[in-house]
Amino acid sequence: MAEILTGQVLQFTADPFLAGPDAARVETDGALLIEGGLIRAVGPRAQILAEHPGVPVTSYGNHLISAGFVDSHVHYPQTAIIASWGKRLIDWLNDYTFPEETRFADQAYADEIANRYLDLVLARGTTTVCSYATIHPESVDAIFSAARKRGMRIAAGKTCMDVNAPDGLRDTAQSAHDDSAKLLNKWHQLDRLSYVITPRFAPTSTPEQLEALGSLWAANPSCLMQTHLSEQTDEIEWVKTLYPEARDYLDIYERFGLVGPGALFGHSIWLEEREKAKLLDMDCSLIHCPTSNTFIGSGLFDLSGLKAAGHRVGLATDIGGGSNFSMLRTMASAYEVAQLRRHSIHPAQLWWLATQGSARAMRMDDRIGNIAPGMEADLVVIDLASTPAIAQATARAETIWQSVFPTQIMGDDRAVVATYVNGARLV
Repeated sequence: MAEILTGQVLQFTADPFLAGPDAARVETDGALLIEGGLIRAVGPRAQILAEHPGVPVTSYGNHLISAGFVDSHVHYPQTAIIASWGKRLIDWLNDYTFPEETRFADQAYADEIANRYLDLVLARGTTTVCSYATIHPESVDAIFSAARKRGMRIAAGKTCMDVNAPDGLRDTAQSAHDDSAKLLNKWHQLDRLSYVITPRFAPTSTPEQLEALGSLWAANPSCLMQTHLSEQTDEIEWVKTLYPEARDYLDIYERFGLVGPGALFGHSIWLEEREKAKLLDMDCSLIHCPTSNTFIGSGLFDLSGLKAAGHRVGLATDIGGGSNFSMLRTMASAYEVAQLRRHSIHPAQLWWLATQGSARAMRMDDRIGNIAPGMEADLVVIDLASTPAIAQATARAETIWQSVFPTQIMGDDRAVVATYVNGARLV
């Protein structure tokens, strides 16, 4: 059934980091027609209503209608351990992450957390995620089943680890390959689901496992590949002791065919110049996780420098090292990190990162992340005056971006009026 939504409609015509803020266009009295899970038409409200008489109309007044948020690096199994106190990366894994992930051998528990996680993010306007699961196939089945039930477009994969992990959380090179291949064949490109080949990171995979997963990716190039890269300095030093022959951290992944288009490297804070050049040359994606990077003390991602150099960059919560499920809060943190690097990020650039930028990082920007005819109807409706503090700031605004920015900095789930997935309102 067709439906017309009216409000302030946000669209991108280009990357505002490259083309400037005018690449973001807001139709202040706009409308869009959705039907069959797709956006069919966008334009001024009067024009859309005149061209489609008799179609039911949902008016959102002055609320902002945007593409749904796209979170390009999460660990849904860490939902229950978000906001755990006082650890850096390696201690975080050993004290919080690994004990929690052992519970996902239980299908019922995996299902419970998968459903909880998706409900939490949908309530915050996130319609697509790229998630790590655990080593357990049950954890992959859980997140894909929960997403399919909701009609969501998501990407996920079994996390592979065969060394430097506790009992109950290690697979082998062969089982990582075989489990991943079986899950891939079961879920990849079923409805709106995409499988992601997922070595956790170099320290928890032997060369044999990385080689097996590189071979699997080569045989299935329509899949994404996700892992971690250069998150903390002590992590990098550990990697050097494990792979002393490698030129740098990225070189380990290169040796095993895990660097190329469709690769998503989470964090990528402490990159060397050779690594930057190789990542750019191979058209990889770098995923900025600002709340995580500040919460566990990793460092300050060079967003402006990497974007200026031409890198694909996505934005992500990195739950549960990340400290908030909301992409609004993640935009605020990205702004703050950039300020510490003496760069001021325009609100249009922040919104692009959380929508089309992350979709582009996931090679899905032809389907999601923007409002345009033919795109999938994953949408979020945002109240730009959702709290008294935000409302008083918005009342003083002289431009649309002065209206949007207070919500980016202070907004939370109260700002989300509605979330649409595949054309259906879920929130």
